[in-house]
Amino acid sequence: MIIQHEIDATPDALRGGVFALGNFDGVHRGHRAVIDAAGTLARAEDRPWGVITFEPHPREFFQASSVPFRLTPFRQKARLMNNLGIDVMVNLPFAGDMAGRTAQDFVMDVLVDGLGLAHVVTGPGFVFGKGRRGNGYVLSHMASMEGFGYTEIETYLDQDKKVSSTEIRVLLRRGQVDRANALLGHLWEFEGRVGPGDKRGRTMGFPTANLSLDGRLHPGPGIYAVRAGLAEAGAEGWDSGTTWYDGAAYIGTRPTFDGKTVVLETYLFDFDGDLYDRRLRVAFVERVRKDMAFTGMDDLARQMDDDCSRARDVLAGLAGRSPEASGLPVGAA
Repeated sequence: MIIQHEIDATPDALRGGVFALGNFDGVHRGHRAVIDAAGTLARAEDRPWGVITFEPHPREFFQASSVPFRLTPFRQKARLMNNLGIDVMVNLPFAGDMAGRTAQDFVMDVLVDGLGLAHVVTGPGFVFGKGRRGNGYVLSHMASMEGFGYTEIETYLDQDKKVSSTEIRVLLRRGQVDRANALLGHLWEFEGRVGPGDKRGRTMGFPTANLSLDGRLHPGPGIYAVRAGLAEAGAEGWDSGTTWYDGAAYIGTRPTFDGKTVVLETYLFDFDGDLYDRRLRVAFVERVRKDMAFTGMDDLARQMDDDCSRARDVLAGLAGRSPEASGLPVGAA
């Protein structure tokens, strides 16, 4: 997959493509329906298949002080898009110029002149342009005037309920990662570089890799069964390969030790080595239990033994498989 950041850099081989247009935060099953519709049209007409999205997310630009909401930062979004088999991801910088561009100018500057696309696909209710004045009606009207196709797909439903990034965020904050994963169609991940910790886990026989949550969206407190991946960065900044391990992760304030800062600590089963400063992907499968306080280190160690045993049971069916090949329902209920 080619990643393109500027509209004036489109090679001739990618012009005349079919593009899905949207923010696609989470690349969930509803997003997949939009992207797959573009892919079906592209393959039927032997055209390039692409997506158009924005970085930062427009909500981050307009509401910089809002609570953390991003399901998929750029690296993760690019990885998920690449796994779909898309030819090109156009990731447009969303700053003053883009934010102030009218809907009509966006269509002409980006879709027509910049990408020279043949067809654009959006989900229902998609809005764009200055003042959010662009919508499906505007796209349909300008498509007929400028000679490209436009398709707005129907709302994607799961058990008669719309699949949305908002609902997935709610489920994650509640710790219901298994339900969130079912709506996503893949395991939700947190990714970062391993930093120093207080080494308490090592003294109890459970050395953990510590990732800074750094004000980012994360699941509710508790112990989780996870797939932990050591990632190697590729030329584009996303993965050239990842080695996966089963594991258990803790999110919380460590009430046993009177902690105040929420932390993410991950124990990799059957791993022996130095994780410091390595890039780690933590893919959440299921919450094993909620957070709780213990009377001392011995009680905590016994509970950690039980937590790891339960996590291994949860993960038994995923052994040796990546989160992308986890067997989760992708594009189907």
